Amino acid sequence: MNDSTAAGPATTGDDAAPPVPEEIREAARLAPDHWLGMVDPAWTGEGDPPEWAVVGRWRSGLDGDIEEWQPNEAYQPSPQALGWPAPTDPVDEAVQLSATGYGPGEAVPRALATAEVAVLLAPGGVPLSAVSPDGTPVVPVFSSPVHLHAAGRFGYELAPVTEVMERLPEGHLLYVNPSGPVGMTVETDALRRAVEEAAGATPEEPGRSTEAGADAPESSATEADGPDSFPAAPLPDPAEETGRDASARSES
Repeated sequence: MNDSTAAGPATTGDDAAPPVPEEIREAARLAPDHWLGMVDPAWTGEGDPPEWAVVGRWRSGLDGDIEEWQPNEAYQPSPQALGWPAPTDPVDEAVQLSATGYGPGEAVPRALATAEVAVLLAPGGVPLSAVSPDGTPVVPVFSSPVHLHAAGRFGYELAPVTEVMERLPEGHLLYVNPSGPVGMTVETDALRRAVEEAAGATPEEPGRSTEAGADAPESSATEADGPDSFPAAPLPDPAEETGRDASARSES
């Protein structure tokens, strides 16, 4: 989590100890013979952090030196801890936080409800159908140019999610950002409810969750890595583009 040049101490269990943060060393000097917890960098709540946000704990010896590391089996790594790129937009942020349990699952359809996305086109100009890793029929959509470009050079069009929903083939789900660090399918009924709610009230920016999202498997943001809006012109020539390695592509 922080820079450290010290060698790792002894560990318990099979997990190797991470580098010891300097603040943990200082706390050990001030509190010998104590367990000192290390919290995921994404946790910003007040008071004691929940168990799922604690990476593990260090043991300080009687002399104030770190002696032992104990990993937390209940720990849920955040997008930041997993090394994922910073979210490119509110939809990407909601997907990343929901997939890791640091945000509620319902935040994804809420963010999508008022979004414009890029949808790949099949012959005839209809949305391209595909199959997700678990075999679900899907229509891939992309919430930012970064994820669209990472998918390759295909024909696409920009449309509000509400319009894409009306063109969704029967039995298909939207598959959001399959080329990103994590992709997510969104239930159509949940998305329709979110669209209806957005139409009846002024949308509010979703706040950061302070509890692990119970529905995360179904469905601090920093500045986007890529452009803020989709290109109006065709994608640039491959020779002018910088290659981009896709992160682990898994459906959550």
